[in-house]
Amino acid sequence: MASELDEYVRAAFRDKLLLLPKMPEREDDYLTSAARLLEKKREMEEVEQALLAQREEFQVKMESLQQRREELEHKEEQLKEAFFKFDKFLKENDAKRHRALRKASGERLQAARSNVEAIHLRQEIARLLRERDKLQRRLEANDIFRSYLQTVIEKTEQFQEIKEMIDRVRTLVATQAVLVQRELGSREQVEEEHAQLQRYLEESNNKVLQCNNRLAELQTQLEQARVRVHQWESKWTEIQTTAAKKTLELGQIKMAALNLFQMVTKQMKLQVDIPLEDTEAQLDKVLLCMTDLMAISVVPRQPCGWVKASRDGKRFQVPGIATPSPWTKPWQGP
Repeated sequence: MASELDEYVRAAFRDKLLLLPKMPEREDDYLTSAARLLEKKREMEEVEQALLAQREEFQVKMESLQQRREELEHKEEQLKEAFFKFDKFLKENDAKRHRALRKASGERLQAARSNVEAIHLRQEIARLLRERDKLQRRLEANDIFRSYLQTVIEKTEQFQEIKEMIDRVRTLVATQAVLVQRELGSREQVEEEHAQLQRYLEESNNKVLQCNNRLAELQTQLEQARVRVHQWESKWTEIQTTAAKKTLELGQIKMAALNLFQMVTKQMKLQVDIPLEDTEAQLDKVLLCMTDLMAISVVPRQPCGWVKASRDGKRFQVPGIATPSPWTKPWQGP
């Protein structure tokens, strides 16, 4: 606010200075410095007075404007308050109207429900009246049975009232229903047991049939095994016969080999230590001797006739030869 006032005063002072009349130049030349100073002071006083007047006027205007602004703000506050009150009043009226509408709608709905309920109640009353008339007619029609039951009570003297007899009959009927239910349950249980028995018999028959089939298969396998046993027994007998023949032949061969070995060793006067059971060694010895004899038989005779030769340290007589073999040497005596 103060800065605006200063700006306004400066602007007014500049305008005032511009509006002041200029002195003629020729008069300025004749004025003294004191006169010019007084003139300047007078002008300054006039400017200050004008400035003061302008400032007071501006201050008055500012106060008037401030008062006007306060009045406007006060009126604005009053208008806002009035607007808020009016808006609140409208909202309250609107809420009251909505509540009244809801209440009226609820009352209309309740009235409609009451009307529907009244219609249902009237229909129910009409149905109950028809039911009452129907029961009344049945009561009148069944009155003969009441008379009959009363006569029965008077004759039997077991019951005091008809209701007591009816309760007894109801008890007997309930007991009969329980017994019938038990009988049905027993029948169902018997049927279930019978079904289980049938299933067990079927399973047993199936198992027996399977066992019979298995027994037939086993009997077939047994017959086949017996046939194979007979075949193997025949083969075993044949093998035993062949083995006996082979054993006999082997014994004969061993005896022949032993006889041949003994004849050769006896003829050649050889002393050997070979067991009687070692046929192979005996035959090897016989073969060796026969080989030696064959080698000797192909050599020409010596003029001197017989010579004595030795082989493997053994001595024996052979016909004389012209050229001795590499493995013979002259006899040198014992």
